[in-house]
Amino acid sequence: MAWKKNLTPQSVYRRQLAIRLKELRERAGLSLADVGTRVEINQGSLSRVENGERGTTPLLVNALLNCYGVEDPAIREDILDLVRADRAQSKPWWRKYSTVLSPTRYDGYLTLEANAVSLRSYEPLLLPGLLQTPAYAEALITGMRLDLAPRQITSLVEVRLERQRERLEGERPTKLWAIIEESVLMRRIGSPEAMREQLRRLLDTEAMPHVTVQLLPAAVGAHPGLYGPFVVMGFSDPSSDLVWLENPQNSVYLEAREDVDAYADSFDHLRALALSPPETRVRIEQLIKELPK
Repeated sequence: MAWKKNLTPQSVYRRQLAIRLKELRERAGLSLADVGTRVEINQGSLSRVENGERGTTPLLVNALLNCYGVEDPAIREDILDLVRADRAQSKPWWRKYSTVLSPTRYDGYLTLEANAVSLRSYEPLLLPGLLQTPAYAEALITGMRLDLAPRQITSLVEVRLERQRERLEGERPTKLWAIIEESVLMRRIGSPEAMREQLRRLLDTEAMPHVTVQLLPAAVGAHPGLYGPFVVMGFSDPSSDLVWLENPQNSVYLEAREDVDAYADSFDHLRALALSPPETRVRIEQLIKELPK
């Protein structure tokens, strides 16, 4: 299994740029050494650009496109747009929260999520962040992160709410499919009223056309999700999907095709075992009624 420990992975734009530049170089029949000589760039630096390990500049990319004989204005502009987008991505909205995000290994995930077109999330212990209310999020973070000061907890709640606005309510909402263990909704986080608000919020969010929620009943027994939570992140072509695995000390992402396929298969298996979306709504409504007044 290919484990990636870089907690601030390159943006999707950089990944796309790397693929395009490598394709154009190979189409021109040039080696890295050939280009290094013609453009006067270190061969190792060019290799890192093509691997998506480092960003680049419009000036260098223009020189590379000239070297590769790319004359089509539309192609050139498309590739330069990727350069600009990658550079803009280096200053995301969550940068102002960097002091609290870095210790929690959260910033790497945000970099990826900001560019994903789809998220397939499995959660056995808590609600996905994109579905949490402020009260639920605050109570959850307070209980889990004993090392954080109140102001840091407040910052993380703000990040969670901003994620929801960006990913679910923006002009290009992300397609979210969440499979949640039924026991998650029975674990009271905060007051009964906070849980009631959370369950109602879950129903409201699930009603969005780009959001699907399914509950996985405890009666299912053993299943592939018992290894732990995961998110399969889908991106626009030519970028490939990724899997994000989070734990308190060393969150990682997987990009090897066999790893992504294995988790995608597990998600499909869990989706087949879970209650259907209509059945899920009925069960959530029942849990709301069962909460104490």
